[in-house]
Amino acid sequence: MNLLRCLQTALGNLSSNKLRSSLTMLGVIIGVGAVIVMVSIVEGARAEIVREFERLGSELIVIVYQPDRKERQDASRRIEGLTMDDLRAVASQCRLIGRLAPELPAGDQVARYLDRETDTRPTGVGPEYRELRNATVARGRFITAEDMENWSKVCVLGSKVSRALFGEADPLGQQIEVAGVNVTVVGVLEPKGRTLDNDADKVILAPITTVQKRLLGSELVGMLWAQPRDPGQLEAAMDQVWQCLMRRHQNAPGFRVDSQQNILNSIGRVLTIFGLVLGSVGGLALLVGGIGIMNIMLVSVTERTREIGIRKAVGAKQRDILWQFLIEAATLSGVGGLMGIAGGAGLAFVAGAVSKQLMPHGMGNQPGIPVYLPAWAILGAFAFSAGIGIFFGVYPAARAARLDPIEALRHE
Repeated sequence: MNLLRCLQTALGNLSSNKLRSSLTMLGVIIGVGAVIVMVSIVEGARAEIVREFERLGSELIVIVYQPDRKERQDASRRIEGLTMDDLRAVASQCRLIGRLAPELPAGDQVARYLDRETDTRPTGVGPEYRELRNATVARGRFITAEDMENWSKVCVLGSKVSRALFGEADPLGQQIEVAGVNVTVVGVLEPKGRTLDNDADKVILAPITTVQKRLLGSELVGMLWAQPRDPGQLEAAMDQVWQCLMRRHQNAPGFRVDSQQNILNSIGRVLTIFGLVLGSVGGLALLVGGIGIMNIMLVSVTERTREIGIRKAVGAKQRDILWQFLIEAATLSGVGGLMGIAGGAGLAFVAGAVSKQLMPHGMGNQPGIPVYLPAWAILGAFAFSAGIGIFFGVYPAARAARLDPIEALRHE
């Protein structure tokens, strides 16, 4: 009996018991569907996070002073935070560092122009910030070194801030009020969208010295962004920055030197663990489905004992009987797997569409829950479901193949 004939016979036997076959496939359908939904959501989140970090630059180094509670209690070694002197020290002593830019968020504020106002986040930056953080100027110019030296009262608006305060009018040269300080608009950024949990279009960028002297009255720097001269020496550059800060501050605890890539890898590990936990639920359903397939195949062997005897009597070999029942089991689980893939993919994309209405801000630039179903997940789910059928169908198939033809013909 050839493979095609075995497949035809298997499909005929399954179609003759539609209800029983459907109930048997139910466990496989639920298991595969659960796995597909899980993979779609986890991979969608992973793809969106990777896109966001690529926009920010995965080769960037993040330098912050962020002591934990225990480190804060060590008053003898505590410092206030990063300063511009730290920036200059890193720039002069760390030869592996190419570009370096400070950033100082000034918290949530309200920007006003005439009778219009909007919520915004003033942030102090330097000229290098534009290239390091992909801040593209649509109109006007960016912050310059001269602005830094003179504590100039100038700013660059995010696209949403510009639209809220000026509409379609040209904001260049106009004065707005931010935190009680009047600043002149010298540039407008191109729309960038949301960056992870922040809206990059609702910022106002100003010289960091202006924010320090005129808004906050502090010499501190929120964080430093650095880029290695050679991407292949990212870890070495991070170590060089760390050593520089430790020398300057006598090994004071609380400094954090990390890279966007390391942060991305950490998020990826969390998503992987989350996926494994969810996938185990689908695995349990597949296990139950596999046991159901074994049970129904054993019943089928008992019901068709006389048929098996007749087949052997007319020349069918053990391997023919074995293949027939294995193909039946694989077909049962394979069809269930295809139905589970279709159902799971449909459910995932419906959930994504519904979430766009319920979660307009979502993650990154995409509203709702990002959904992405890679081809490897579809092929893997189908292969695994078919494999479950074969695995749990081996014993019933072997039992059918070992039946004695004479005893089988006597069976009533």
